[in-house]
Amino acid sequence: MSAQSKTDSARRLALYALAVCALAIAAAVVSFVKGNWVGVVWVLLAGVTSNLWWLYVRKVRTERAAAQGNLPPR
Repeated sequence: MSAQSKTDSARRLALYALAVCALAIAAAVVSFVKGNWVGVVWVLLAGVTSNLWWLYVRKVRTERAAAQGNLPPR
């Protein structure tokens, strides 16, 4: 698999995670407005997907920096 292909798939996964996060937040708001405590599960799902989004965004940035030859110091 080429570096460009890996970057594209990570970028796509980041967008999917962001979309799921936004939908989970909307579902949590609707649940809480209706007085339903199931919204807590939606908030937890939003937290997990936001972490996945950040993971994939960092992966894309790191792969892009590695391709250019200037990796950030650890």
